[in-house]
Amino acid sequence: MSPPRKRKQSSPAPLVEPGRRESLRARLLEWYDRQKRDLPWRRTSNPYAIWLSEVMLQQTQVATVIPYWERFLQRFPTVEALAAAPLPDVLAAWRGLGSYSRARNLHRAAQDVVAHFGGRLPSTVAELLTLPGFGRYTAGAVASIAFGEPAPLVDGNVARVLSRLFEVEGAPGDRAREARLWELATGLVQGERPGDFNQALMEHGATVCRPESPLCLLCPVREECLAYRHDRVDELPPARVRAAPKRMTLAVAVWAHEGRLLLARRAEKGLFGGLWELPAAEVEEDTPGTGSAAKLAESLGVDVTVRGELGTVRRQLTHRSLSLRLLRVTGRQHPTHAPAFRELRWCTPDEASSLGMSTAMHKALVAAVAAGALQE
Repeated sequence: MSPPRKRKQSSPAPLVEPGRRESLRARLLEWYDRQKRDLPWRRTSNPYAIWLSEVMLQQTQVATVIPYWERFLQRFPTVEALAAAPLPDVLAAWRGLGSYSRARNLHRAAQDVVAHFGGRLPSTVAELLTLPGFGRYTAGAVASIAFGEPAPLVDGNVARVLSRLFEVEGAPGDRAREARLWELATGLVQGERPGDFNQALMEHGATVCRPESPLCLLCPVREECLAYRHDRVDELPPARVRAAPKRMTLAVAVWAHEGRLLLARRAEKGLFGGLWELPAAEVEEDTPGTGSAAKLAESLGVDVTVRGELGTVRRQLTHRSLSLRLLRVTGRQHPTHAPAFRELRWCTPDEASSLGMSTAMHKALVAAVAAGALQE
């Protein structure tokens, strides 16, 4: 008796019908070639420069990034130069871009590229994902744009475009929705010019398929868009529900001595990690001067006396509403090392401004000097 014949397994149906897929790719690439913005990182094939632009563009607008990108490349023109630079210098060049973990990861990744890849950024998603700071999006962006690999990417702009084109349900962060978006992106990127296609998706989301007031009449793929066809453009994707920013108050020690101020550098992790600052300690909003002095003494490891207030600097961060309460302080003993900080240093205001310091702390420094901090 002959064995039963095995049934031939059929391949799963593609997420995007081939004719529609080719139409979408052709229309978006043609639109991109005509309408793309002239951005400096689009004029280079240097993988390091492209990688730097992708890291800087996370959580930061294009207009803000351009001068930072140009200055950063002048100061650290190669991966080797970045890897060899002291971290405080890198953080100082980053000041104003926020999210300093990006700068620390960039520095660590550059050192790994020099140590393990001969100073050449690896070209595959799998290898890029081994580097600090490289998630699925950044790896896909660098692999496709810098090396022409057919690697997908999904950022906020791409997620919005795909959600509308394919009428993908679910709120941002929903696992099933995210998986479907990545599947769609994976299918669409296959073909010629994968890097340009990924940039076309992002450009389209940034300039036409916007979160509010999308320019549907100017959309090159309007006829292919299910959300437009069903009058659901304003519904997809649903707005992300954001938690209210946490209120945070810091008591800031403004300690002057012979024309210099006490500066401290934090540990690498946490708020302002690895950055220099006027020494600060978190306090409650209504903590009195004596309580603030106790907190600062605990952080600095010496007794601290509060002699007066020099004002308050307020700063809105992504997830925090920050109040920096500037306290003129002194003490019998000058600290040389401190439990809460990696390093202490006495600096003039000009010397302090050249250190790796957050924008919030730099504003605090300027405010303290303007309020007479050096007038002992």
